[in-house]
Order: sequence, then structure tokens, then C-alpha cells
Amino acid sequence: MNEETGGVDVGRTGWRNIMGLITIHQPTREATARRSRTVATVFLSFSALTVFCVTSCATSSSHRFSNPTSDWQSKSGQLMYHTPNTTLIGEVLVRFSKDGDFELTVSKGPGITLLSLRQDATFAEVKGGLAGHGWSGPVTQAPPQLRGWLGLRDQFLHGSDRKNLRYAAGNETFVFRF
Repeated sequence: MNEETGGVDVGRTGWRNIMGLITIHQPTREATARRSRTVATVFLSFSALTVFCVTSCATSSSHRFSNPTSDWQSKSGQLMYHTPNTTLIGEVLVRFSKDGDFELTVSKGPGITLLSLRQDATFAEVKGGLAGHGWSGPVTQAPPQLRGWLGLRDQFLHGSDRKNLRYAAGNETFVFRF
């Protein structure tokens, strides 16, 4: 210690000693290549995970359903839905076209939609509490718990002028009163 200046006296060779303690690390080619592979692997993994989440978590599809027009037939009334474990009575709105487009909405009072179904000859979309997490896709690939609901389209297209409709599919029974 230099008492006159209050600093450190490093002397002539002191700077070399201090600089010798400070080393600049130059990575080897192997370390650089290893780091590049790690970054690339992390990037690809993140990209794959992002694509998977975006495509598998989507609840809406790119399928285009026809919008209801004035020539669609509409019916409103009540539905009694019965399975061995559940009996539900709710309000129902059914709309369908001559071309085979079909919409069904089941609600329990204003603003409480229990099930919303849109369907054409090949594709369907089901949403709401009765549908679980919802589903959309080709009708032929529908989950078993939705097949009864998806069978309603044909019942309405073939019996469109009836005031009452009863349909049973497996252990499910649907009774409509309009």
C-alpha cells in the first residue's frame, strides 16, 4: 500500500501479476458447436411444443357451416333427455334447411346454454356443458358420447312436420315437444 497516495503500489511487474489473474476465456470449437446444438435443440423443442398446443387445443374448426336464412325451418319447445344416470328437461331451439344443415340449442333458462350443435352432412361442432370440452370434426369420427346427439339431424330432416319427436340411441332417449 502506498501511504502517500492511498492507493495500491503495483510496481513494475505488478500489472503483469494482476493481468495474469484476469484471464479471457476463449471457447474452443467443440464448446461452440455444443452450445449451438443445445440452442438449436431447445428452439426446435419449443417450436414443436407451440405448434402442438396451438393445433390440438383449438376448439373451433376451419369448417364453414351455412348461416341460417329465411327458408330454414325453425322449431322451439322442450326437450327431455334421459340416460340411466341423467334426466334433463330444457328449452330447445331447432333449425334446419332443405340442404341438410342443422342447428340445435338446448338451454336451461335465459342465457344458460347447455348444448349447442351445428351439423351438416359430413361435419359437426358441439359445444356446451353437456358436451364436456366440446368437439368438432367429421361426423364419422365423433366420440361415442355424442353419437346420439348427432343422430338427431336425420330425425328432424325426415320428420320435420311433427309436433312431438321421440328418438332413442343406445341408452339415450330424446323426447321433443313443440
